[in-house]
Amino acid sequence: MQRRTFLATALATLALSSSLSGIAAARSTPNKTRWQVRASEGFDALAFLGPLAGNELYTRYYGAEATAFASRLPEAARNDIVKLSAEATSDGYGLLGPNLSVLLSTDGNDATVDSVIAAIKARDQRILPKYMKSPYWDEKDWGWFDRMAPRLEVIFSAMRDAGFAAFRAEHTGDLSVRVADVQRSLNSFDVITWQEKLTGRTFEPTIEIVLLQFSKPHGIKVQGQTFLQATDYDVALTVRIAAHEMLHPPVPMQGEAALAALKVLERDALMMKIVREHDPRWGYTTLEGVLNEDLTEALDQLISEALGVGRNPADRWREADDGMHVLAAGLYGLLRQDRWVDTGGSIEAWLAEATRKGRLAPKVLHPVASRVLERPVDKLWPLQATTK
Repeated sequence: MQRRTFLATALATLALSSSLSGIAAARSTPNKTRWQVRASEGFDALAFLGPLAGNELYTRYYGAEATAFASRLPEAARNDIVKLSAEATSDGYGLLGPNLSVLLSTDGNDATVDSVIAAIKARDQRILPKYMKSPYWDEKDWGWFDRMAPRLEVIFSAMRDAGFAAFRAEHTGDLSVRVADVQRSLNSFDVITWQEKLTGRTFEPTIEIVLLQFSKPHGIKVQGQTFLQATDYDVALTVRIAAHEMLHPPVPMQGEAALAALKVLERDALMMKIVREHDPRWGYTTLEGVLNEDLTEALDQLISEALGVGRNPADRWREADDGMHVLAAGLYGLLRQDRWVDTGGSIEAWLAEATRKGRLAPKVLHPVASRVLERPVDKLWPLQATTK
């Protein structure tokens, strides 16, 4: 399944201050973005599979909660959560909770644990039709899910019978207060206007944010313009996640512009070294995947800065994914040179022109990335131990 999970483990996020809303509210143009914020018991149950599986990625946040709830589950269910999570990774399905969330993200299937169970039981009617029409459709992934569905029914039934709904309520408290607070804070951030300006595309006006108790370290994009995130993420991070994830793919990846850019980048020894040698847990294991992600990151950095929630680009790309996003920094630097945030336009046309003019060649791209990243041009990646 395509990676649509925004890892937010570097939660040294920009603290939200009252000035941020002031920056966004100062815009004189009408706000095109309509934010909808809610919570979800079903998505939280899917997210809690990670902690229950004992994966360190999750237990550092929810270890105590997982231990407490696991003691309520039958031994067979506990053991199968661990086994199924491992099989999802080894079989190529990917992270179990996030990818199940994509499947179950339509028609209210996420409302409760019971609705999750019902959707899995009637998966050919309640899940498959929308999934097949979505950008996430993958026949191999569906086959894996279909085979594992009976085991998932047993697991979620066990979680329901062990009182997951009440257990979650004990930890969330009155989520309606947090939902209302986030809703108010987001209302002045016009992500859609900036996305349309900087890509030349049109987007639906509504962005839905689902607040979850057990979703760290992920921000998860599911079907439609819906994002799942932890309840305590600050609003700056919420805006950045939405600004990023909705842009995928930033251009048609099989279109002429992307294919021409890939041909140039294939001759870039550094870019190919990054593709081959970076830690595969970050994803992006093909050059196409890197271009998809890094052009998106370049655009979302511009959008975040325009909205007053941007991180320092050198810090951002040093801390993310072992510093592998050199291409993002180069593309961002080129867009800054072109004052793209002022002019906007078709990002696909911009990419085609940049490729045609030789701006993606190492002799141009690397020095631009060097200035953005504040690293020597001959030490862009891998990061040196002494890098500050």
